[in-house]
Amino acid sequence: MLNWITLLGLTAALLTTISSFPQAIKIIKTKKTEDISLLMYIILTIGVFLWLVYGIIIKDIPIISANVITFGIVVSILSLKIRYK
Repeated sequence: MLNWITLLGLTAALLTTISSFPQAIKIIKTKKTEDISLLMYIILTIGVFLWLVYGIIIKDIPIISANVITFGIVVSILSLKIRYK
């Protein structure tokens, strides 16, 4: 059974993970990325990757699950930013 701390972590993971979806969907639909910062997405991608590594090291499922998905999303957005530059 999940305790309240794990549920808190999973809820935070869900919210921070889904927050990137609207940006990705907008870019895919419009093919426009001039309003997003390349530097910000480079830093965000590195940060999410490091959170993923941290989660793996400490074996924390909420951190791992959130950052696996988020990493995929931010790498996609970063790739689209570079592609549609």
